[in-house]
Amino acid sequence: MSVPDDVYRAARVKAAERDTSVSALVKDFLMRLAAGEDDFERRKALQAEVLASIERFEGGDRLSRDETHRR
Repeated sequence: MSVPDDVYRAARVKAAERDTSVSALVKDFLMRLAAGEDDFERRKALQAEVLASIERFEGGDRLSRDETHRR
């Protein structure tokens, strides 16, 4: 099986944006696939990481309309 040219070109662009190679992207994908980590699990882990980084949040800490639109 071969990869269509347009798909390969798009993968090269994505790899360049991430400062890596297509081979490295494929390797990472296959390792995640083999480990059973799907996109949902990855996003769930990312969400937990972000929530853990929030030190303090209170619903009452709201900006006024003027503060919200001040630039």
